[in-house]
Amino acid sequence: MLLISKSYWLGMPFEYKGELPEGVQVEPVRLKALDYRDLNGLLYRPATNRTRTAVLVMHPRADFQRHYCIPRFAAAGYYCLGLTTRCLNNDTTAVHEDLILDVAAGVGFLKDQPEIDNVILFGNSGGGSLFAFYQSQAVLAPEQRLERAPSGRPTRLAKANMPPADAFIACSAHKGEGRILMDCIDPAVTDENDPTVTDPALDLYDPRNGFAEPPRPSHYSRAFVDQFRAAQRARVERLDARAHALIREARHNERLYRETDNSLPFEQRQRIGRRAAQEHVMVVYRTMANPHYVAPDLDPSKRSYGSLFSERPDLMNHQYLGFARVVTPEAWLSTWSALSSRADLEANIGAFDGPVLCAFAERDREIHPKADAEPIWNAVSSRDCTLQWFDAEHYFEPEYGTETAPDVETLMDSVIPWADERFAL
Repeated sequence: MLLISKSYWLGMPFEYKGELPEGVQVEPVRLKALDYRDLNGLLYRPATNRTRTAVLVMHPRADFQRHYCIPRFAAAGYYCLGLTTRCLNNDTTAVHEDLILDVAAGVGFLKDQPEIDNVILFGNSGGGSLFAFYQSQAVLAPEQRLERAPSGRPTRLAKANMPPADAFIACSAHKGEGRILMDCIDPAVTDENDPTVTDPALDLYDPRNGFAEPPRPSHYSRAFVDQFRAAQRARVERLDARAHALIREARHNERLYRETDNSLPFEQRQRIGRRAAQEHVMVVYRTMANPHYVAPDLDPSKRSYGSLFSERPDLMNHQYLGFARVVTPEAWLSTWSALSSRADLEANIGAFDGPVLCAFAERDREIHPKADAEPIWNAVSSRDCTLQWFDAEHYFEPEYGTETAPDVETLMDSVIPWADERFAL
């Protein structure tokens, strides 16, 4: 069944369209994070040096090397670096305490360039919480940074060179991957090993609970929504407990193997070693069940029916494509658990004391005005802060098949003057 939104049929909606401005030079760069993980990126050098400022754009797993913001920034005289993380197109092992080492490599590389003094972090979608988490650690003395990831594993943050960024743009940024999953994980799943088993009393897509035939809007009682939200949290709590249990089991087996010696027969020691070497993964089914997808009255906006990925979330909920489908226990806790992850934009955006711009899209089907945009904006503490709304989709993408992106141009018509006012020479 082809259920994915048309926005994705012709490629990634966040990539720029058309040619780069005349004179912009593009250089491939290969960086190494502190722990020697390789990172690939594209550095865009502007034709004119109107500013000593660079823009860094990244996402925990998506490829932002050709992000839509780059051509206009480069045309305005800004250096741009579109950089991948170690988890490009696969976040099975995405631990944010490691991912911000990748951000550190990007910021450090830009700050080392003789032409660059300032770095603006352009945090689009999941890039917003990634960058805010980085900044929250970068502004601390090394010895004050997080010593352990949520799994208990030691971090390398105290040893990392983490230059703070100078400005932050949160563009269609959600509160964090864990926070967004908390809103859309399906609490009707009663058996994590069998996604077909459903508790009908918690089934968002059951007409008896208020679901209407798509694309008609659904209507849910306040009591059902409250029960549904509480059950979502309970499912995340159960998945957290499972992750911690798997991690404890793995460490126990590792300890047993370390404590064995060669006096044991090889076969016996090998059996212990196999258990110690086992790396578990968690399969998390059905994560496309946010009531806001189908009930616009819960958080009114200009959005159309459905989710970012599909106009039929009731069916897409059962397919492979979605949030957090396959993750290690460590990645679940660090990235996808709202109860354990530190990559939380609402919690960390206050770490930016330089210029902050929050840009939201009125037709966004994933980030909603009251549930998402309002708490993010309220958490901003910088004195130099700006809030802007645009009549656009999540990635400011055009209609299917269109060769230009007018909503991107409208966005950048506001973003470039905002940046110039603060950084142009």
